[in-house]
Amino acid sequence: MPLYRDDVVVLRTHKLGEADRIVTMLSRQHGKIRAVAKGVRRTASKFGARLEPFMVADVQFFEGRTLDTITQAETIASYGAEISADYASYTAASAMVETADKLTEADATQQQYLLLVGALRSLSRGEHGSSLTLDSYLLRALSMAGWAPSFFDCAVSGVPGPHSAFVVQLGGVVSDEYAPPGTPRLDAATLGLLGALLSGDWASADSTAERVRSQASGIVAAYTQWHLERGLRSLQHVDRSNSTIHTLREAQLARQAVEAARATGTPARPVSPASAATPAGPAFSAATPAGPAFSAATPVGPAFSVAAPSATPTESTTA
Repeated sequence: MPLYRDDVVVLRTHKLGEADRIVTMLSRQHGKIRAVAKGVRRTASKFGARLEPFMVADVQFFEGRTLDTITQAETIASYGAEISADYASYTAASAMVETADKLTEADATQQQYLLLVGALRSLSRGEHGSSLTLDSYLLRALSMAGWAPSFFDCAVSGVPGPHSAFVVQLGGVVSDEYAPPGTPRLDAATLGLLGALLSGDWASADSTAERVRSQASGIVAAYTQWHLERGLRSLQHVDRSNSTIHTLREAQLARQAVEAARATGTPARPVSPASAATPAGPAFSAATPAGPAFSAATPVGPAFSVAAPSATPTESTTA
């Protein structure tokens, strides 16, 4: 198929030559696409405004051997101006598109596409706090990828909860027998908020206290960094100064422990900055369901609206 078109969200761009850019996009039907936008950096080009991060567009591509070429772009929705006007929203959106870039490849990922579009729209409209929107997006995107956290039953044994010990590398809350010394203990309010963010219960999430939001946000950051392995650079710019745990450091220490165990052939042990631990088994399965919020009928559940931003594309340009 030399020509094809799809709806896309622009994730990032980088320069190519004197006038071109390589644009990385998450599409509705074709997964992640990297394509060349020729002449986009020229002053007279109207192409570039439609191919900036956070833009949603209907794009036509010419299929190439290594990189496709963008031949036409029609704006569906532009969230960049509203998001960039607020630093908290901008850093949250940057973390979202970086997550989508790391989680998705060439396989069709319509649910991830719809989730990202809905989250960016929510940020641009200020429907919820930027940190809440980001944390909900991260939890749900990871769940769609097969890493659904447990906030009630034990993530290791399945013993019914509630449990309060949260171990990032084991997949959520665990019963006391699996909790390493020094494991953070989360109160019911924090676990309730995490569950609400995962399921899209915004009435509950929006009513939580700032202290609870801060602790939940730290947990989400650590959980995300652990499963993405290489980490998210954008998360370093998100304000989590009031978090009750040093989440990024904990995730780094845990990752280093597992890598060291693999190198020596010894059992991997989950660790926190002040603890040793019991051997860590498989935390997740690729078949792990994402919960009722991600049913086939409602790909992203009630967390973010996925209605079409506009009935018809608002602007178009052809290369």
